[in-house]
Order: sequence, then C-alpha cells, then structure tokens
Amino acid sequence: MRAELIDGKAIAATIRDEVAVEVAALTARGVVPGLTVVLVGDDPASATYVGAKEKASVAAGMHGETIRLPATTTQAELLALVERLNADPAVHGILVQMPLPRHIDPDTVIRHISPDKDVDGFHPVNVGKLLIGHTDGFVSCTPAGVIELLVRSGVDTRGAEAVVVGRSNIVGKPMAALLVQGRAGGDATVTVCHSRTRDLAAHTRRADILIAAIGRAEMITGDMIKPGAVVIDVGMNSVADASRASGRRLCGDVHFESAVQVASKITPVPGGVGPMTIALLLRNTVQAAARTLERASAAVG
Repeated sequence: MRAELIDGKAIAATIRDEVAVEVAALTARGVVPGLTVVLVGDDPASATYVGAKEKASVAAGMHGETIRLPATTTQAELLALVERLNADPAVHGILVQMPLPRHIDPDTVIRHISPDKDVDGFHPVNVGKLLIGHTDGFVSCTPAGVIELLVRSGVDTRGAEAVVVGRSNIVGKPMAALLVQGRAGGDATVTVCHSRTRDLAAHTRRADILIAAIGRAEMITGDMIKPGAVVIDVGMNSVADASRASGRRLCGDVHFESAVQVASKITPVPGGVGPMTIALLLRNTVQAAARTLERASAAVG
C-alpha cells in the first residue's frame, strides 16, 4: 500500500491563516508586524524566493519589504544597513538572503542582526537558546516547519527512533535539537548521519522517522527505509529530465517512487517541506512583533 502523503501546502496554508489572525490582533493594538528581506546580487533562485516571502507577508496583513542591493555592495555597506534595520522600530524581522557574494562573510552578517529580529533563527544566541531548551528565541524555519508537519499529521515522536541525514547549521543540527526537546514534536531518540557515516543504510533502516536533508538528489531509496516509517524529505534538487519541456525536474533527497511503497507517511517534493519554511518565517515575525509589544508594556508597567 502506498504511503499517505503529508500535504505541506495545506498545513502551511493553515499556519498562514493563523498568522493572519494574529497579525490582525496586533494591528488592532497599533503594531503592524514588519519583515524586511535584504537581497544582495541577482541570483535568480534567490530573487524568486525573496519575492514569494514578500508576497506572503503582504497577504497575511504584514508590512513586507525587500531591499535589493547590487552584487558589488561591500560588507561594510551591508552591515551598516543591518544596523539601521536593527534600530528601526517598524522592522520586527530581518532576513538577509543567502547565498551572499563571495566577498561578504555570512557569519559576520548573521552576528550583526539583532537576536530579537533574527527571524531566520541563525544568530548564535537563538541557536544557543534552542540547544538548552529555551522557547523565547527563534528557531530556523525549515526544521521548525518539519516539526509542525509531524505534529499536525499526528505523528507521535515520543520515544521514536529518529534519523536525520545531514548536519548543516540550517537544517540538520537544529532538526536534531528540536527532536530531542521535551515537548510536542520532541522526546525522540535521535541519530545524525552525514557524509562520513559508515553504512548509512544500517542507520536509516532503524528509523521510525527519517528526515533527509543531505542535498543529494534521490540518495535515499526505498530499500534504505524501515517499513512503516515516516519519511520527511527536505531536499530540493533540480535534475535533468528529457521528458519535461524544460529538460529538468525538481526532486528531493529521497527516491520518491521506491520510498512511497515502503513508508507509512511521506512528504512530496515539491509541496512538502518547502511551503512550511515561509509559513514559519511569517510566524516568527509575528512573534517578534508581539514581543516588542510585551517589552513596551513591561516598560510602562
């Protein structure tokens, strides 16, 4: 029997509806959540993604702004812009789109973003809060979206064997940290696999929950999956396909047609994890705006 599809588009739409309700409530109190995205250079994929973020922000009733800078922008100029945004009370969330031109160090830029406005969840302060279990920071949007997919699809993570394939700072590491937290979507026993892992399939076949975020097209095949496992495919790869008019197609890190015959639940690519990333970015921005209101109320009190 084929696995049940986890519909990321539908779940993301629900979260965006919830965000819109929260935005309306904050607006009624005089605070319009504002997200500013900074795009340096003219990378087509980044430009498309940034446009989608701005459109989603506006659709939710937020103030969405994109600042586009030329590829020749210096690191000092970008950092000066970040500092201006840090000081702007109308900006609650700041996102500097990656990748940046080679002459700009991304870690330096991330460290300059105020942790209170780091809605991407990449600042060391927010990463540290995640690791020690504090809930007043921001979590990287893609792994946070995966947790929402699991929880809202009725997947019980408590005591489950979870295997994360990939150890990036963006997905793999925060994903593992979320899965071990003592709250909804957590309490799992987690194994992190990577390029140096010996006998990868021996690990993936143990997984009750398998999360693929390795960045290699269709690397995880059906014979590497435990029957009845839940499979979350974070990958987004473009591969050659002569049957398509464009000559290419999108696929994940999981070989879908073989995996769907073995898993109990699985995310498709596209339409699985992807839509969740923007939905969680909007939610983080609303939380950032709500916290500014809380701090203002506490100061008055």
